[in-house]
Amino acid sequence: MNYSEKKYLGIDWGEKRIGLALGDDENKLASPFCVAAQASEVIDIINKEKIDFIIIGQPVKMSGAKNNFTEGFEDFLNFIKNNCNIPVELIDERLTSKAADALSGTKKTKASRDSLAAMLILQSYFDKNNGRNF
Repeated sequence: MNYSEKKYLGIDWGEKRIGLALGDDENKLASPFCVAAQASEVIDIINKEKIDFIIIGQPVKMSGAKNNFTEGFEDFLNFIKNNCNIPVELIDERLTSKAADALSGTKKTKASRDSLAAMLILQSYFDKNNGRNF
């Protein structure tokens, strides 16, 4: 990776698991990375991987209304924003888990599904924004 490349972290937040994916602005391709159990693990990964931008899938209902998880999601979002000084952008995550199931072929494990969903969130950002920085 050259020094001008920016690293992105895609996040699929869930009440039990947090799927993570990595990408950069040179390749504009997201890859599944891992699954974290809690927000503090995400902060550790942000620091270890030297992340420059964070893209978080925002849970919304198909109608566009707020989801039942809104309070937990907002707590997670505030924790991330308060514990790292990195730009955060939210992106609609509707249907990413179902699409992740289709990508994996079978429902192997929830962990792979979560990191695949994070990959789809980040790839959606790259595709929509053509990799432009915040």
